[in-house]
Amino acid sequence: MRFRQNAWVLILILFSANTIFAQSINWERLDIGLHLANIASPKKSDLGDSKITVLKINPEHYDFKLLCASEYGGKSRTVSKWAQDHQLVAAINAGMFQEDMLSSVGYMRNFDHLNNSHVTPHNTFFAFNPVDTTSKPVQIIDKTCQNFDSLRTRYHSVFQNIRMISCEGKNVWTQQNNRWSMSILAMDAADNVLFIFTRSPYSVHDFINILMKLPLGITNAMYMEGGTKATLYISADDVQMAKIGAFDNSIVDTTPSSAGWAIPNVLGIVKKR
Repeated sequence: MRFRQNAWVLILILFSANTIFAQSINWERLDIGLHLANIASPKKSDLGDSKITVLKINPEHYDFKLLCASEYGGKSRTVSKWAQDHQLVAAINAGMFQEDMLSSVGYMRNFDHLNNSHVTPHNTFFAFNPVDTTSKPVQIIDKTCQNFDSLRTRYHSVFQNIRMISCEGKNVWTQQNNRWSMSILAMDAADNVLFIFTRSPYSVHDFINILMKLPLGITNAMYMEGGTKATLYISADDVQMAKIGAFDNSIVDTTPSSAGWAIPNVLGIVKKR
């Protein structure tokens, strides 16, 4: 009897702890369909503040824009400059880029502009600007369990990068010793898009596990960028911030410069009219 009582007490404690943790995300409403959270990571990094910034975007209220230097004068810009030039509410890396400082590492198309026609072995694609109303406003396509060749014809804008979570909800990234800041693009079970950033360095494998444990309801996620080129910019309501990444041997606790690296491709949002 005592064993059963102790077991029930343990279950109640665990349930209460999970409930408290689930309620610990404090979403700040910036506007309709736009919420911001700065979350203390359950796994602490030994550098920085171990905070994870998440911007939750409802596609019913925001349009997504792919901005490429190859389409706009051949000139890379800081994320802040991209946002200011195109009146973006928020912006994040649109994936990694090649040494020419223009081309995406994977497939990238924006309406009639083709930045990179080559489809790499990477498994995920962010698709938006649908051709008609029969398609979802946005989606992350996983070519291991979806027909990418068919789906990409239904969207005007598509770009490719590295998958983080499988269709079965598993971490697909091999553990590595290297750690760095990261910018991540994800979607949740309610079809919200999440712009995610950590300046504190983690291995990608560990950071995926962290995201999957948080009560964010993430269904799939794409790696956007790491290290000093990882960026996130937000300018909404009274909140204006530029998050700039670092490698684990260069990070400091002080706020980084809002300038950051010039990057060729960004994903931004604008409020629907």
